[in-house]
Amino acid sequence: MENRLFNQVFHDGEGKIVLAQTPNLPLIVWIVASLLKLLFTTGRVNIGLDLLAFGTLFTWAWQELFEGVNYFRRALGLIVLIALLAGKIL
Repeated sequence: MENRLFNQVFHDGEGKIVLAQTPNLPLIVWIVASLLKLLFTTGRVNIGLDLLAFGTLFTWAWQELFEGVNYFRRALGLIVLIALLAGKIL
């Protein structure tokens, strides 16, 4: 039972353990936008970069939640999605 649960949570369809993957486009754009926000700390550029960073990380989390290769990646997407929304609400 434990082995089956472990396999479902951490293995992909090919039987490989997947905890991290190569960043996809939304994650790369989020990283770049977040780094640029450190340079442009005020003004419209900062607001635009903040919106771009939020949108791309939201997209990444949504994709992970519904298309993640295993339950761990899907849970990671859900956690990031909840954290993003909580950060905007609070």
